[in-house]
Amino acid sequence: MFTRFLFLISWLTLAAPVCAEPHLTAFLDNLYTLQADFIQTVIVNNSRRTTRTSRGTFYLSRPDRFRWNYSDPAGQEVVADGSRVWLYNPELEQVSHKSQASALRGTPALLLSSMAPIEQHFQVTSLGTHNDLEWIRLIPKNPDSEVSRVDVAFDGNNLDRFEMIDAFGQTTRFMFIHVQRNPRLNPRLFRFTPPPAVDILGN
Repeated sequence: MFTRFLFLISWLTLAAPVCAEPHLTAFLDNLYTLQADFIQTVIVNNSRRTTRTSRGTFYLSRPDRFRWNYSDPAGQEVVADGSRVWLYNPELEQVSHKSQASALRGTPALLLSSMAPIEQHFQVTSLGTHNDLEWIRLIPKNPDSEVSRVDVAFDGNNLDRFEMIDAFGQTTRFMFIHVQRNPRLNPRLFRFTPPPAVDILGN
């Protein structure tokens, strides 16, 4: 869970060199914060059958802070505060946490703590235009990655959606709406205090 969430946005935290795919370069250039509502769907083993749909709001503060607030299922949160990653599941009354360095060890998402050029760690390929969206593919250069690829779609220079396919064939898709680029975000968004009377798991 930790690794997948961190991987999903690791490419957002990286710098795009001049030689990178132009839509990716235009999107990442001068990106400091991001806010968007999202719809997440999970599809297992290319069955084309949606097994789970979730909704919520995503916040990003580059280079190493983010928050996923889920409205459905209500109350679930994933927060990276620059030091630790926190996963809160109110249904289970449980909080899991791990150091970001430990959670990211051996994955391209380790670069959450840097602004390294994206092509240093991902193979970037343009997939052309489909349904009026410009698609690119990111393939991690780390052979031990849990993720096979991430396909990202842009509407002009705006992020529209992306999908991740993991090593087990599961596809996780995110569609973004109401995207705000470089909004003023309260730093408290990227802090997490476990609620009282919950089980806390982690190191």
